[in-house]
Order: sequence, then structure tokens, then C-alpha cells
Amino acid sequence: MSAARTVVQPLAEEAVRSFSVKREDRIEASIDIVFETILEQMGSLNVKPDGAPMPMQLEAWPGGRWFRDLGNNNGHMWGHVQAIKVPELLEIYGPLFMSFPATSNVQYRLKADGNATILQFNHTAMGLIPDDISANVSTGWDNMLKHIRADAERRARQS
Repeated sequence: MSAARTVVQPLAEEAVRSFSVKREDRIEASIDIVFETILEQMGSLNVKPDGAPMPMQLEAWPGGRWFRDLGNNNGHMWGHVQAIKVPELLEIYGPLFMSFPATSNVQYRLKADGNATILQFNHTAMGLIPDDISANVSTGWDNMLKHIRADAERRARQS
């Protein structure tokens, strides 16, 4: 039986990159409806930009996980709830969709504005992020925010 051997190899020098996606939207629905819709869209109603279902699990409490459950103990850990203040704030930290050395902070900040809600969204990330990721990251968030707006406004009309 041979002994285990550890080999440490220096990596080629890589630049640490960062990006930030910021957006502010007015949604014609109450703050409570918008917050509930965010939780649903980040969870069981999540879809890929092409419209294919990609249900996630979101444990909506401090330290709760946000992950994709593929069954049989398989899946992908996206992050943890860093802060939650219902219905005004949801903040997530973790690698999100990036399977390389990187970390993110995602914030949904909500403010009531009459019968509507102002949603401030911010995703900031840093790490060994490939150029194509930072160039295309807003596509996924634009899709998520579009679904949040449409579903929240539909629910508000029905109530």
C-alpha cells in the first residue's frame, strides 16, 4: 500500500474580477405581495432565461439556504440568507450560479410607495470570474425581475 502524497502547485496568476448589477423598478403591487413573489420566484417558481423550469429551495430565515435540489442528495448550493426583514429586505450571499472561486451578495430592498412598491436590486460579485459570466449576468437577473413584476402585478389585480 502506497502512502498518500499531497502536491501543491502554484496556479497561473489570474485577475480577480468584480461586477455589479443594479436596478430599480416600480411595481404596481403592495410591498407584501412583492416580497412574497420574490420568495416564490427565487424558490419553486424559478425559471431559466429560456423559460425552462429550474425550481429552487429558499429557506427564508437568517442562515437559511438557497439551493437547487436535484434529488438523491444531488444539487447546487447557491447561497445563504444573510439578512431578512419581511417585507423590506432579502439579502443572500454565496457563489450563486458560479462554480469557481467567487462570492456574491444579492440584495432586494423594498419600499412602499402608495399602492405600489419600489424594488431596488443589487448583485455584486468578486472572484476568478470568467469574462463571459460578467458580460451576461444581467440577462438572468432581468428575467427574474421581469417574472417578479408580472406575477406581483397579476396577483395585485386579482386581490
